[in-house]
Amino acid sequence: MRKKEATILIVDDDDDILFSARISLKKYFTEIITSNNPKKIGNHLNSSVIDVVLLDMNYRVGFEDGKEGLYWLKYIKELSPETTVILMTAFGSVNLAVDAIKQGASDFILKPWNTEKLYGVVNVGVELARSKRKTVQLETVQNQDNLDFHKKAGHIIGNSEAMQSAIRLVKKVAPTDANILILGENGTGKYVFAKEIHLESDRKNAPFIHVDLGALNENLFESELFGYVKGAFTDAHKDTIGRFELAKGGTIFLDEIGNLPLHLQSKLLTVIQNRKITRLGEGKEREIDVRIICATNAPIHEMVDEQTFRQDLLFRINTIELNLPPLRERQDDTLLLANYFLKKLNNKYRKSIEGFSNEAINGLKNYSWPGNIREVEHIVERAVIITDDTIIQIHDLHFSGKKIDTSLGDNLNLEETEKLLIQKALQKHQGNISRAAKDLGLTRAALYRRLEKHEL
Repeated sequence: MRKKEATILIVDDDDDILFSARISLKKYFTEIITSNNPKKIGNHLNSSVIDVVLLDMNYRVGFEDGKEGLYWLKYIKELSPETTVILMTAFGSVNLAVDAIKQGASDFILKPWNTEKLYGVVNVGVELARSKRKTVQLETVQNQDNLDFHKKAGHIIGNSEAMQSAIRLVKKVAPTDANILILGENGTGKYVFAKEIHLESDRKNAPFIHVDLGALNENLFESELFGYVKGAFTDAHKDTIGRFELAKGGTIFLDEIGNLPLHLQSKLLTVIQNRKITRLGEGKEREIDVRIICATNAPIHEMVDEQTFRQDLLFRINTIELNLPPLRERQDDTLLLANYFLKKLNNKYRKSIEGFSNEAINGLKNYSWPGNIREVEHIVERAVIITDDTIIQIHDLHFSGKKIDTSLGDNLNLEETEKLLIQKALQKHQGNISRAAKDLGLTRAALYRRLEKHEL
């Protein structure tokens, strides 16, 4: 059997017990450390990442009340909260066991032990330590991410009335727990607004969990969002929490909710209505405490009319609806965004580009920006990388202004003609799938199949 990567510290004043425990565990775990002096516990915790401490309860002859064990338990939990502590004693006491568990011990084992029982208890302890360590790492990353986000001066950028209106709405709704639906084309800043709402709320110190439903495999929907228990399916080797539980006390951001198939929409509706989830393979329900923000670039109200999106689910997720304008409708903000990205990218690439030429400024203002804010960043980044000048010129920007030739001419090939008509419809409706499908006399699903067929 392959050994599990784990470090176990055994502390007991009886060298025979240390030898016996080491022999029992060394075939299961990669590193076993023994010590007959509890005063050395601190040295071990500071020099190694200890997963589990097996700790004796008594160290002085004639004292069998377990107080020393409880003292060192408290010491370990203060020095290394993620380390699992399992107490050992030859003098079993229910009251002592209860006190120990109240003070942070994960389990209690009597000497002499059964080897299989010892392995089982320690193995559970290793998994518990890893789970705690993972949670702490997640919280650290989350807090740093929030800090970095706050440091980005003016991360919601825009002086236009459309943007100022959206910002005012954020200020009003952020302190509430209302479900919010953010609508807008790709690249309009839906993620940034969702994160801003979270950071302006009372939940700002709890997790912000982003779930891209458009990229989530249908077969993984329940296990990813709701979690699963050991044995729920072939690769379920241990209990795993889902994204809803991971967002406990905070916000879950369900991005691209318009891509969710109908049969999964009903599962999500049940969770939002009941505020409870059931892990895959488990019978009991678990209450969830999360704020729900959803977003989509799809025409979700039209999808309700077409019966491709549940009306009752829409009612649940859009207590407040926030519409983000495309960049072409707020052209005055383009230069503001370009200068913001220029400053950011100057730092990234260690350059000192001063700004844009007049011709480049006119180009920025007059371009239609089909990719919205994301395209501004992409184009400015490319210009920063390739230019050797201190001012970005129009030829550095490389706008994607190439038009697709959708004239049929004399081409009567059915496959090629179908592809050209689809391209023409998409161009006419600026990538809006529902409107293009309606123009072509197709359902959304039929159009998606043809897009995949023609690799569009």
